[in-house]
Amino acid sequence: MSQGGLIRAPGVYDGITARLVEQAGFPVAYMTGAGTSMSLGYPDYGLLTQTEMVANATVISRTIDIPVVADADTGYGNELNVTRTINEYERAGIAAIHMEDQVSPKRCGHLAGKELIPIEEYAAKIRAAVAARRDPDFVIIARTDANTVTGFEDAISRANIAMENGADIAFVESPRDMEELAAVPKRVNGPCLINVVVGGVTPDVNLRDAEKMGFRLAIMPSMLISTIFNACDQVLEELNQTDQPPTSKGVMTVGQRFNRFHGEYWNGLRTKFQDPPAS
Repeated sequence: MSQGGLIRAPGVYDGITARLVEQAGFPVAYMTGAGTSMSLGYPDYGLLTQTEMVANATVISRTIDIPVVADADTGYGNELNVTRTINEYERAGIAAIHMEDQVSPKRCGHLAGKELIPIEEYAAKIRAAVAARRDPDFVIIARTDANTVTGFEDAISRANIAMENGADIAFVESPRDMEELAAVPKRVNGPCLINVVVGGVTPDVNLRDAEKMGFRLAIMPSMLISTIFNACDQVLEELNQTDQPPTSKGVMTVGQRFNRFHGEYWNGLRTKFQDPPAS
């Protein structure tokens, strides 16, 4: 954040997608809650527990060396639960979390039917999160889902109240048009996050344009998921139609795939310790 400009964080949900993002040269990865939910067999309807989310965050953070921003949903309860949530994500090696002002169980920010907690309750949870962190560089992102519930003015108000209570970045979910999108960083008193969701409520935007608007962090939770859905649907349909599995020509070998996960290092350990050191 101190370097300026827009940080681009593609969404990941497991070790494979995390490693691909890191090896593609991105500086930050974003652990998507929706992707995590679907990877465990559920829609993003607030069905996962804090323990399940932290477990996946641990897998991702140990797989890669770049910072990880993680979804922490509603903080999983009141101020006591929020305190534990911050502690657990920090222990997992996560660099930042975002926490929203929805009633639990929450819903994906790009679905209808969301409900909000009172702003006083949300401000208390933000204060609890700030007090709980042990690493001063651990970033707390305040997400508000008010825009599609109570309107844009309330969303901006809630974002600013969260910033006044110690949040580091504001996340106004689901701007509905380019006018609302451009207004967010102008009207929020602090750094802002943009959530780029394929097939979501917010219009498609080029990240260079988002940077010019003043956004500081871009997360893309559904980019890899939607691509994987399309690719897998296509190859499975082709197999159904032709009975011919994909060709091996021009693709990575098994060993090459493993080497993207430090296969050469692990393979070297097979024999490294068999001979005692020379006296």
